[in-house]
Amino acid sequence: MDGSLVERIALVTGAGGGIGRAVAVELARQGASAVAVADLDEAAAGETAAMVRAEGAKAEAIGCDLRARDDIEAMVTRCAERFGGLDVLVNNAGVIDTAFTAGQDHGVASLPEEVWDVVYEVNLKAVWLTTKFAAPHLRRSTRGPAIVNTASVSGLVGFPDCPAYGVTKAGVIHLTKVTAVDLAPVRCNCLCPGVIDTRLTQDHFAAAEDRAATERALLAPQLVDRLGRPEEVARLACFLASGNAAFITGAACVIDGGALAWRGVRD
Repeated sequence: MDGSLVERIALVTGAGGGIGRAVAVELARQGASAVAVADLDEAAAGETAAMVRAEGAKAEAIGCDLRARDDIEAMVTRCAERFGGLDVLVNNAGVIDTAFTAGQDHGVASLPEEVWDVVYEVNLKAVWLTTKFAAPHLRRSTRGPAIVNTASVSGLVGFPDCPAYGVTKAGVIHLTKVTAVDLAPVRCNCLCPGVIDTRLTQDHFAAAEDRAATERALLAPQLVDRLGRPEEVARLACFLASGNAAFITGAACVIDGGALAWRGVRD
């Protein structure tokens, strides 16, 4: 099997910016023939699609509300019909509790139920539904079909003040494993990024009572003393999607600057 991504057809959710945009562009850079770029913000998806085309791949911008089942089904169908199939699915879209609770306490005992529901529907239910609708197309693929889910280190250890985010990302990790079992030989793996310089991260910092203290606390455990870059995560995602990772499935791959490698914090 070809180890590269040449001629692959891909669908990336949450691709209007951040990690999703970087993944979509990197897929094209590594030879994908077509990338469907999905996001709630269709204009942002259009910007990413233009970047994909600049790398030589076909692109389709799709506006999609991942809380709406019909939108998800239509997104997958549109991609498969537009490009003649689907080889790579990247379930990247995600939201965090603090995006909906500015100025409020958002711990386990105080998080509003409606915020829990939004985070659950986008971060976990939508990953399942997108996979469900994509599965028939992926099973028909003859080009090493693969799913890459974006989880988080928050799904592996507890962090304060974002209970729904952490629980749903833990769910993504386990959903990755059961998907790998149920859809084999379609491969399914997930990424567990640490603190990456995305709008979601910057918004999380901005929502904190003490931005500087929050940023210090998140970076202190890292052995690499900086925010991660979306492009670094994208390269890992593309490796997992490619034939070079043909013997890897059901794995949760941590990319966190070494934060979970030890129990300490840097001075």
